[in-house]
Amino acid sequence: MTKDLFTPPFSTELLTKRKRLRRTLLESRGDFIQKRVAILGGSTTHDVRDMLDLFLLRQGIRCTFYESEYAQFWQDAMFPNPELEAFQPDIIYIHTSNRNVSRYPQLSDSPEAVDALLEEELGRFTAMWDRLSQLYGCPLIQNNFEYPYWRLQGNREASDIHGRVHFLTRLNLGFAQYAQTHKGFYLHDINYLSALYGLEAWSDPAYWHLYKYALAVPAIPTLAHSVSNIIKSIYGKNKKALALDLDNTLWGGIVGDDGPENLQVGQETSMGQAFSEFQAYLKAHKDLGVILNVVSKNEAENAIAGLKRPDMTLTPEDFILIKANWEPKSQNLVEIAQSLSLLPESFVFVDDNPAEREIVRQQVPGTGVPELGEQPEHYIQAIDRLGYFEVTELSADDAARTEMYRQNAARAQAEASFADYESYLRSLEMRGEIGAFVPLYYSRLAQLTNKSNQFNLTTRRFTQGEIEAMAADDRFITLYGKLEDKFGDNGVVSIAIGEKQGTRLDVILWLMSCRVLKRGMEYAMMDAMAARCQAAGLDCIRGYYFPTAKNGMVRDFYQKQGFAKVSEEADGSTVWELDLRGGYEKKNRVIQVTEAKQEESHG
Repeated sequence: MTKDLFTPPFSTELLTKRKRLRRTLLESRGDFIQKRVAILGGSTTHDVRDMLDLFLLRQGIRCTFYESEYAQFWQDAMFPNPELEAFQPDIIYIHTSNRNVSRYPQLSDSPEAVDALLEEELGRFTAMWDRLSQLYGCPLIQNNFEYPYWRLQGNREASDIHGRVHFLTRLNLGFAQYAQTHKGFYLHDINYLSALYGLEAWSDPAYWHLYKYALAVPAIPTLAHSVSNIIKSIYGKNKKALALDLDNTLWGGIVGDDGPENLQVGQETSMGQAFSEFQAYLKAHKDLGVILNVVSKNEAENAIAGLKRPDMTLTPEDFILIKANWEPKSQNLVEIAQSLSLLPESFVFVDDNPAEREIVRQQVPGTGVPELGEQPEHYIQAIDRLGYFEVTELSADDAARTEMYRQNAARAQAEASFADYESYLRSLEMRGEIGAFVPLYYSRLAQLTNKSNQFNLTTRRFTQGEIEAMAADDRFITLYGKLEDKFGDNGVVSIAIGEKQGTRLDVILWLMSCRVLKRGMEYAMMDAMAARCQAAGLDCIRGYYFPTAKNGMVRDFYQKQGFAKVSEEADGSTVWELDLRGGYEKKNRVIQVTEAKQEESHG
């Protein structure tokens, strides 16, 4: 089997075959989201741009690029720049390195002089970030600093205040502190990346002196892949769930043949320790909101018996669904996705068997399938290096996601006991809260706009800054919806944004989380929007549906809400209108809605 060029360690073929690979990626799908990326470089960035383009295409993001002239990152940011202003970037990536540090301490400098130098250097960067944020209001991605490839004082460089290693460490801490206190600012950790790659190879000075590249050209795909992971995470392209094999994946041995008592796991053997460490790594993903599931060719009782061993780190309670049977794993994965109202491409399939991996690649395209290799001690690296679950924002809702999906499984069981669906919905004792956008939920609202694909009528994406701007602008009616029931709290699950156009409201965004599909929340939200329109003197709501490969389920959304179709394009895009002049009849019959206090926000 030919090695996937997009799996690390990356081959230089990505550079030499870039144009052919780009054509293939463009032909492979039609549902790209379009973004504008500005690269402000402290060194040559042409190949960085080209590699970033490839990796983003593979992740479903098609970009146009603005690229600063060589080493003009500071000038582009700090002085009037009509070209960049006209470009209106969605993302700005600042590609700097330790080559762009203005001045390092001298051995003769006093501690006070070193501190002043540090503040000056940090101030130069923070002033640039503040200005870019003010001018463009878009996410910023900033490299921190790799360590120098030589040390004047040897090991003392790490502790002496004059050492470059020590100075760069302090700069990196200053960058990290800025990231901790500024939303929409993301640190790209080339300090770690260069160590992982090998600092001598990463910083090979020949590439600087010959081409003014701040890193070796063979290392550029590694850098571009890492930056692309941040961008795809910002725009909701992360994976959401793991589908895990058991035998020789979570433990050593075959539980059906060897028996649960003879499996390799735990602290007694080196192989057992490797499997336990791998289980701990996977279990930690639950805190990120990643959903764990089992897909195994096994008898169900054997699978459960293996997971119930007292020295297992992962237990049956850690999984939402356990599919242990003799059906094809690709089929089981698709069924799990359907049960959880997720797309199969939201999953990462982890299996030690290369044949099973290849079947899932062929039968369930878009699913993440890492090459584990044959040594369990390297399983973590095989998954971790791919950045499937890159974190750019971590909310309380993420940490609670596993429990929310567990509650959904309980709801599904309850549904099976009712012959009448509306009776089932009433039995859930649902309570909703609907209100205008408030600061408490800004982060979650931005996150939701960049994640929801299936129930998203216009598929528009918004940054937190844009969410905040619309919340403060009376031209917009904004609504969030929370939903809870007797099984638990789902949190913020729906968003609607309408822009006033005379006496009409144009709905520019309407989406809902897949975890509350078919629960009636869309009717409660429409009732609230109609009430807001009537209170504002608006007599018409206009809705838009723009089809994608994933949102076909909402094609008839406005028709079900009582809208009349105004027009339809050849690509399936439709425009709908609801006339409010004759009044509005509420449609929600199953959710008890509490209106959030209006003084908390406009709208």
